[in-house]
Amino acid sequence: MSSTEGSPIQNFKTYRLILPVIIGLGVASYMLIKNFTPGAFSKVNFTLESSIWIFLALSMVVVRDLAYMVRIRVLTDNLLSWRKSFQVIMLWEFASAVIPPSLGGGFAVAIYLLNKEKVELGKSISVILFSSLLDGIFLGVMAPMAYFLAGGEMLFANLNIKLPQFLSYFINEKSIAFTFWLVYFSVLFYKLLVAFALFVDAAAVKKFLVTIFRLPVLRKFALKAQATGDEMIIASAELKGKTGSYWFWSIFSTFVSWSARFLIINFIIAAFTPDYLNHLVLYCKQIIIGIINIISPTPGGSGLAEIMFSQFFKAELQNNLTLATALALLWRLISYYPYIFAGVIILPRWIKRVYSN
Repeated sequence: MSSTEGSPIQNFKTYRLILPVIIGLGVASYMLIKNFTPGAFSKVNFTLESSIWIFLALSMVVVRDLAYMVRIRVLTDNLLSWRKSFQVIMLWEFASAVIPPSLGGGFAVAIYLLNKEKVELGKSISVILFSSLLDGIFLGVMAPMAYFLAGGEMLFANLNIKLPQFLSYFINEKSIAFTFWLVYFSVLFYKLLVAFALFVDAAAVKKFLVTIFRLPVLRKFALKAQATGDEMIIASAELKGKTGSYWFWSIFSTFVSWSARFLIINFIIAAFTPDYLNHLVLYCKQIIIGIINIISPTPGGSGLAEIMFSQFFKAELQNNLTLATALALLWRLISYYPYIFAGVIILPRWIKRVYSN
């Protein structure tokens, strides 16, 4: 029997690793060919200032991962060393890159990773469930702030989104604002349910879930709902008695990591346009994209992410769709594809280490 048989990581088949790359590069190539205009890059001057902006974009990747490492160490009460924290975060990001966001990303994989690092199963469940809640808190707070700070007209202006048929069922230019709010309130409801379970009454939430999933249309998910209720009860018990430092650093590192993730695009666009940029609007647009991308049926949001980038940020690039698509590809090359390659390198070594122990 393989040492990983029955574990979530056994699903990392070769096709799962190359599928998001094929989708992302395929969509970007199609958009480049379709939208190509002669002289699209004639006004682009790569200067020393551009190099500084690109360096800042790359540095945000490091800041993002460091913040995640700080958070995982805080949430595990420093049971993980910095080296182990790095490997867990890289493999967690790797799992999120090859699993569709609509299927929960790398949630189950992350629990497995911590448990194999000798973090007790109950604590592993608590850490990952609370991490998910923290991410939800960030999006729950920042999304309405983004909408009202930047203005709905500014965020959703001049969109002309043409998606492949299989994606157009999920989102189109006529309903993008509605889709955003629908996804936002759906996620908010679930996160509030998790928060109530973790801090008020987990048993009541489990009873609620079990009752709801007894309905005929939802019955096939009943076992999953009961397992989720059990996880909430375990996590709730684990979170009792935590100190103020625990809450501060977990929330602070979450906001730092998400902000660093979003600032990557700010810096990339700043590197390739001489015009004045409203960085607040750029930041707010990314929150909108992040919410919408949750429903992506493709691994890591491949395809949809590139399309969202080119459409949401074309105004800042003088409606140059060719340049916008090229920068979308650069953005994914900096912030997405490296985690796939890192995972391919780290995963075999991690398996060898945890099972040899």
